[in-house]
This record gives sequence, C-alpha cells and structure tokens, in this order.
Amino acid sequence: MSAQYWHGEADGRVACEVCPRRCVLREGQRGFCFVRRNVGGRLELSSGPQGFCVDPVEKKPLYHVAPGSSVLSFGTVGCNLRCRFCQNWELSAARELPAGGARPQGTGAAALPSAQEIASMAVAQGCRGVAYTYNDPVIFAEYAMEVAAASRELGLLNIAVTAGFINPEPRSGFFGVMDAANVDLKSLSADFYRRVVGGRVEVVQDTLRYLVHETTVWVEVTTLVIPGYNDSDASLTEVAEWIAGDLGVDVPWHVSAFHPAHRMMDVPRTPASTLRRARKLGILAGLRYVYVGNVWVREGATTFCPGCAQALITRDGYAVREYSLTPAGQCEFCSHPIPGLWAPPDLREVSA
Repeated sequence: MSAQYWHGEADGRVACEVCPRRCVLREGQRGFCFVRRNVGGRLELSSGPQGFCVDPVEKKPLYHVAPGSSVLSFGTVGCNLRCRFCQNWELSAARELPAGGARPQGTGAAALPSAQEIASMAVAQGCRGVAYTYNDPVIFAEYAMEVAAASRELGLLNIAVTAGFINPEPRSGFFGVMDAANVDLKSLSADFYRRVVGGRVEVVQDTLRYLVHETTVWVEVTTLVIPGYNDSDASLTEVAEWIAGDLGVDVPWHVSAFHPAHRMMDVPRTPASTLRRARKLGILAGLRYVYVGNVWVREGATTFCPGCAQALITRDGYAVREYSLTPAGQCEFCSHPIPGLWAPPDLREVSA
C-alpha cells in the first residue's frame, strides 16, 4: 500500500513525514519503524495487519467508552519507539515479516486485507468498534485511516492505542477518523524518554494537548509504572498534575503494572501497593478518574461519581458487573454528568 506522508528527494531517496524521526530512505531501505519502506522511489507500507483478536474495550484500556463492549483489535510489526520495557515486544521489535503476513501489492505476495473486509469482520464478530493497537498505529496511519473510514460507514467506533509520537500533519488526518484514543504518557522526564523509550516527551505532550483541546476524540491516558524508573512519588505526582492542569481533571488516568519483558527482564513486577499509591497521588492532584491496570485493585477498577461518590461502574477484571449511568452519561443517583462515550455509535456524543 502506498503511504501518504512523505516526499521525494532529488537523489531518489524518500523522506518519511509521519513521525519526528523523519527517516530518509534509499531504494529498498526500511525506516526506523520497519514498516515504511522505499519501493521504487515511493514510500510504501511493507507489513499488513497481525494479531487479530476480539478484546473487551476495557483492555485497551478505555473505561469511559462503551463499557462492556468488544472491539476487533489488530496491529502490525514494528514501532517508531524503542521502549526497553515494551510489553508487546514480539510485534513491536520484530525485524522479520511473519509467515503469511501481508506484503505490498505488486511484490508477488498477498495483498493487504481491504478496509471493508476488516470492518465487516468486526461486525460479524459482534464488535462495537475497531482498535488499532499492539504496536503503534501511527506507523501504519494510512492503512488505519482507510479501515477507520470503512468502519465508520458501518457505525463502528474507531480506537487508537498509541504513544502519540507523531507529526502535526499526519496527526490531524489520523485522529480525524478516530473516536477515542488511549495515549501512553510514560513519564515527564526527558531523560527517561531519551534513554528508556527512544523518543521525546514534548511530542507526546503536544499530541495530548491537541487531542483534548482541538478535537472531539475521547482521550484516556496510561502510565506503565516501572519499579525504580518512574514509580517515585515525585514522578507520579508530576504526571498527574500535568494531566490535571494541561488536559483537565476529567481525563481518566490509568496506572498500570509492569511485568518483566524485552530488555527489562531483571526489573521486578510492579506491586499492587505501588499502584494504590499512584492512584492516591492522582486523586490528590485533582484527577476525578484514576484507574489501576494489570493487577486487581477493587477501587481502581471502579468509576465513582465526583458529585455523590457513588460507585457507578464496577468491574471484575475486564467484565462490567454494575452499571449506574443514564443513557446520557449521568449518575443515576445525583444526575452528575460523567464524561465519556456512552451512547450507541450512531448516537454518540462526548458528554460533558
């Protein structure tokens, strides 16, 4: 599939414009992300979707989007970051195309599944939407945008799970067809992003500000809490206060447990006590919705009403057990509005 965000150089190289790395590629060369490649002086996507799975929307994680529904999830190989702790490193760090994986058209291998095929697959599986996830969908933005357009025609939600490392022009096009996004904010430390992530935190902050203040995309933020790296009171409070001050107190924050993976096999799992502490720090910073992920903490899986403190949505793992919101997204006890995407896809509005 041909990419959209690139330009040609006089010497025949192509310059990718999708993310801040701005890779300049010789014939046949792949970008840092592995997916974007110079083929005959044009930039093409060289890997198709991998890992199709029907997931609960809560697994993305999104707690204020169609609770209890399922989404068809897929990603590709590759990534434009190099997180040493990546929990999906089998895909994101892959440097070979999986057997049977789709290849660009015209190479003699299988073509990409059409956008309509994927959207129809989601409907056939009884899904409420399609999630672009597992690795970072910004690296296959053009393909995701095609699938999203086809999905919208069938009344499906489109969900991006991303680290937000994307340039402004593709950002507007990519998120312009998304209904919701969970964005990783791994830390506010520039050093952490440089050494451990391989990116720049200010780019992610710009993406989050853009999404919250300039689009109608529903946004939730996730921080993977890693022992000894970003689990101090100071680090967690800094993130929570930035979200509350720059994005708003109604933006949900998910603090998730790390487990040893990829290049951090020597780092221990995040204890539940650390995540309880992170949740308390988030609430102290003024955030109204702070959730705990990857470990079971009852209060960390519950949506509470900021108006009357009643438990409105209780969860057991990814399953919704109790639900006390009106169709308009208001607390059934005191009518306080709870922001999110609660209505069916054909009626959806972001409640405020």
